[in-house]
Amino acid sequence: MTAPYVKEHIENGISTIEFFHPAHNSLPGDILEKLRQTITAAGENDAVKVIILKSGGERTFCAGASFKELISIDDAETGRIFFSGFANVINAMRKCPKFIIGRVQGKTVGGGVGVASATDYCMASKFASIKLSELNIGIGPFVVGPAVERKLGLTGMSQIAIDANTFYDAEWARQKGLYASVHESTEALDEAVQAFAENLCTYNPEAMKEMKKIMWSGTENWDTLLAERAVISGRLVLSDFTKETLKRFK
Repeated sequence: MTAPYVKEHIENGISTIEFFHPAHNSLPGDILEKLRQTITAAGENDAVKVIILKSGGERTFCAGASFKELISIDDAETGRIFFSGFANVINAMRKCPKFIIGRVQGKTVGGGVGVASATDYCMASKFASIKLSELNIGIGPFVVGPAVERKLGLTGMSQIAIDANTFYDAEWARQKGLYASVHESTEALDEAVQAFAENLCTYNPEAMKEMKKIMWSGTENWDTLLAERAVISGRLVLSDFTKETLKRFK
């Protein structure tokens, strides 16, 4: 696997949406947009009862935003558009009327933590440690922050946002509420995810739809909120501090 992709497979009421990028599943703008479109379409498809969201490869669920695109930003509007990518995916997941099961097989960083947090029920392997690294390069997890806070609470989100150099292990994430369960291997994780999805397919779709509305109540302002947060990140990425830091990472 070398070419980036977003693909969907529908079988027995289960839509499995998989994304991949050779750079540790980091997500450039075009892949984020395809992911948003695919999630939205699955939500509108009457043949779909439940969605599984996963990534390709074995070691990393998602390394966050594309570093190559990040270092090329040279004006505030480009920055806003760049950071809106994850906002659009999170909002698509929030508004999708179907339950989304997250399958996190490995490490996840930055925007990837936001995607995992925006799933309705997230299952992981023991290798699925998490890190919010944004503050380390002079910005912050502004766009994904609301989704992460919703799952980890303000204390948990603040801890990993401030301690931006540290990976927190999967068990910590389970205890804080991000992961519903942690499994010893990817194979065991896949079996658990599949069985859980199949069981959900036996539930009343209307009941699940209404339940999802209730679970996400209080987030109706996120279209505006996350757009505002993207503007903040787009401004900060142009700061001298961030530009110099990105040069060192490059």
